[in-house]
Amino acid sequence: MTTQKLPGHTGPDAGPADLASLFTAAYRTYSASVRGYLRARGVDDPDAATHDVFLALYTRMTPPEGDAGPGTPPRVTGGLEGAKALAFTIAHGRAVDHHRRRSRTPLLVAHEQDEDPRPSPPTPEDEVLAASGVLRLLGDLSDDHREVLLLRVVADLSIEQTAEIMGRTTGAVKQLQRRALDALRATAKTAELSTR
Repeated sequence: MTTQKLPGHTGPDAGPADLASLFTAAYRTYSASVRGYLRARGVDDPDAATHDVFLALYTRMTPPEGDAGPGTPPRVTGGLEGAKALAFTIAHGRAVDHHRRRSRTPLLVAHEQDEDPRPSPPTPEDEVLAASGVLRLLGDLSDDHREVLLLRVVADLSIEQTAEIMGRTTGAVKQLQRRALDALRATAKTAELSTR
């Protein structure tokens, strides 16, 4: 009797087909969430950054050549959940790099949609986010509050995964999330009262 390997199998004997099916499943399942996370973090080109994230994820899914020593980036373990955690860890790093790079570059001129002759219809996600005011509400939060909500709600990461990405303890993440939700409620209530 032969045992069938699951698509999420990433053990030492995982074959190329297992890794390819795991990558495909990870991309199809999490690419929209990664893009939303990067967009909410203010990355200028979330589509390109999303592709960079999955390219980095793919390179970390290939078996290491020779002996993996110190300084070797982490590999995917834990199947699809492990790929999710690593994808959002990479996305977090890309967002941090983007903001560091932007702080060192000159201010760019904003794109004027009315003056651009090229048509570019908004995506359904853009229309929903613009209509809901979510980005404005998130923009009113502190960086830590916004980050914990994006990782826990948009990325749907566990408290442990969020703690690892943010470099905090699980208790600190729980407390930060509670404070972030309180701040978001207060911001939303203030915004609601000001529109009346």
